[in-house]
Amino acid sequence: MKIREITGIDGDRRDYYLYPRAVPPYEKSDYIETVLFDRFRYHSGEGDMWPLTWAKDDMIYAGAGDNRGCPMNIWRIKTLRFSPDSLTCTGHWCMDPVNEQPIDIKKYCMDPAAPYVKPSGLLDIGGSLYLSMEAQNYGDNPYFCRQRNIHGWIVKSTDGGRSFDPETTPRSFFEGKLSSCHFLQFGRGYTGARDGYVYAYFPCDLEDGNSYWENNDALLLGRVLADQIPIRDSWEFYCGTDPAHPAWSKNEKLAQPVFTYYKMTGANHVAYNPGIHRYLMGNYSFVDENLNPRPVHQMRYPESHYSQLTLYEAAEPWGPWKLFYQDDRWGSYGDYQPNFPTKWMTEDGRILYMVSSGSWDDYNLVVQKVALKLKTDKAFPAAARYFQYEL
Repeated sequence: MKIREITGIDGDRRDYYLYPRAVPPYEKSDYIETVLFDRFRYHSGEGDMWPLTWAKDDMIYAGAGDNRGCPMNIWRIKTLRFSPDSLTCTGHWCMDPVNEQPIDIKKYCMDPAAPYVKPSGLLDIGGSLYLSMEAQNYGDNPYFCRQRNIHGWIVKSTDGGRSFDPETTPRSFFEGKLSSCHFLQFGRGYTGARDGYVYAYFPCDLEDGNSYWENNDALLLGRVLADQIPIRDSWEFYCGTDPAHPAWSKNEKLAQPVFTYYKMTGANHVAYNPGIHRYLMGNYSFVDENLNPRPVHQMRYPESHYSQLTLYEAAEPWGPWKLFYQDDRWGSYGDYQPNFPTKWMTEDGRILYMVSSGSWDDYNLVVQKVALKLKTDKAFPAAARYFQYEL
């Protein structure tokens, strides 16, 4: 493997593997023609990662990492006004923490190999809230330093996130490639789901068999009947080779990727947009100034902060995925983990809000309106008329 030799801002060596330039390996969408982003972004809360779910009580619940003196907590977002055609979204929602520490950190973060715990997925099913977590370290490969997920598990709340049952599943529920579980999102309280299953994506590196927070190779897809989430033997994994003929197996060793982007696959969130009948996925990973993959922790701040955003659509949870947007210098400081809350989508699916986070003054819930123009549309929706408003 070729190595790029480089000296960091503090004078120390920061050499790293020089992987091929980040070029998305997917064809452009023939369904979503183009995208228009609102020039304004809105900041709320504190923290990052932000797995989101639209709950039965009409609230959006969110998990956040590394804030308020704790590696993980749960927030509740109340929508005061959903008005995408407004010039500004100021005052349209409010958010407050409902659980400062969902699990006993001292008890569940004692593994020296995985001393940190972060939220990976969140899902409300009829008022029951399922939180998936990942135990991780901050990298153990000096030439490609990625946050490595060692194992993951799921806890359940029946009181709106104010408390969670720590014994819902064992801490070794998911391991290796499956250590980071990201639930596929449908409608309010999981209404509008395609069938009786819960689906989840698992980012992984196909070469070393591990899971990382950034710069993976692929996503695996698992599913389980909605009333059997805590039963590990009930989970099965996509093992097909043709999206037109999906196949499943309870043997995770047979799992096949449903999305592949070499050293550029993030810990991604996926949501179903019923207005346009498409699954939407935001993918991120970090790059150097030449667009070669480089994890964010490979370098010291601020020289590490370049990220690429790619957006994809598919007719099925397993693909095939098609690219409809690409930004090679995304956000203010290399933003990450884009997410599309299903509550914040218009009925026709043409306008939605994208949630993400970043560093410094972007280290919070960052919200930006997005308009979609389908190939069959003559123009962007009228509600997007202020998106390029100039002060």
